[in-house]
Amino acid sequence: MPARRSATARDWEQVSKAVANAYFPHELTVPGGRREPRLTLRTLDLGPVLIGYVGWGADVQVECDYPGAYEVNMPLTGHLVSRGRHGVVTSVSGQATVFRADTPTLISHWDATCTVLGVKFDRAWLDREAERVLGPGPVRTSVVLPEQLELGSGALRDWRTLVGGLAAHLREPRLFADQPVVREQLAGAVATGFLLAGCPDAGRGPVARPRSISRVVDAVRDDPARAWRAADMAAVAGTSVRRLQEGFREWMGCSPTEYLVDVRLQHARAELDAGRGASVSEVAARWGFSSASRFAAAYRRRYGCAPSQSRR
Repeated sequence: MPARRSATARDWEQVSKAVANAYFPHELTVPGGRREPRLTLRTLDLGPVLIGYVGWGADVQVECDYPGAYEVNMPLTGHLVSRGRHGVVTSVSGQATVFRADTPTLISHWDATCTVLGVKFDRAWLDREAERVLGPGPVRTSVVLPEQLELGSGALRDWRTLVGGLAAHLREPRLFADQPVVREQLAGAVATGFLLAGCPDAGRGPVARPRSISRVVDAVRDDPARAWRAADMAAVAGTSVRRLQEGFREWMGCSPTEYLVDVRLQHARAELDAGRGASVSEVAARWGFSSASRFAAAYRRRYGCAPSQSRR
């Protein structure tokens, strides 16, 4: 057998970029000797849900903030070790590790034999689905989701079977690309199954979101491009700016301004993805951003790439 060549830093840089483009920007470390990467990467894009296989072919460490999305990694082989909020989480076949959106996390050991079946959920979209699926009040998905799931029985096994069935089509990454309604329904099925199985006790009580918060949420959704000030939103809520900020933190998990930016970014991304010919500056202005540079910075933080890349 011929000796394996020594991998260069550039080899790993290219592999890391490929995974970052599909999933998340991250810091990749290859401990010890630099083995040649043997990347496994196949994805199926359903819009707010991305399903894919990822394997590095070498022992690696991965640091990631999971900007704007939740990630569920299910090892098919090998093991995955990460640091959770309550200690070390080790997942093997039949288990899944859940990574929270916008939360710095270290995967301290992704072993060379480990290939995962991953599911990436857009944060804002999944949070809205949680509100719709789990009950009459908002459910802060980042709070109720466990750090690890056991997939061997019950509803979680059924959800794993559903994801595995879709993963069978990873060689056709543009599946239903020309039928957005079908893709939306498939994404909804994956999210609904995940939420009902992964958060069985959430949303059972009739916890209603305060009307003051709902009024602001509805107003921002109806007119995200408006030049909103904190005082304007507080006036809609009928409360003070400080109380509004406290309420948003409690019920929405973010500030009113962060929520506004998130809604604007969703509209801007949809327009860029549609490829209607508008420039990045025009899209930024249309959705209420004061400058193209601020829009680009916010877009990169949210989606891990520049607006121009989405436009292409």
